[in-house]
Amino acid sequence: MVERDPVSSSSILSVGYETSSETLEIEFKETGVYQYLNVPQFMWERLMAADSVGKFFNAEIKNAFACQKV
Repeated sequence: MVERDPVSSSSILSVGYETSSETLEIEFKETGVYQYLNVPQFMWERLMAADSVGKFFNAEIKNAFACQKV
């Protein structure tokens, strides 16, 4: 389990990142927690800095990285 921080989003509750394994963990309001694998650190940094976390996730991460439900 990756330590997550709350985010302001209509669809995402919290986001965490583990540098050593390049694992991005996202807790969604409706569907639970998912881990996205082999996500470069700069993508997590861009996600956290985005004006809309949900829009950035959908555009840049959702279909670009393998994921698994936790």
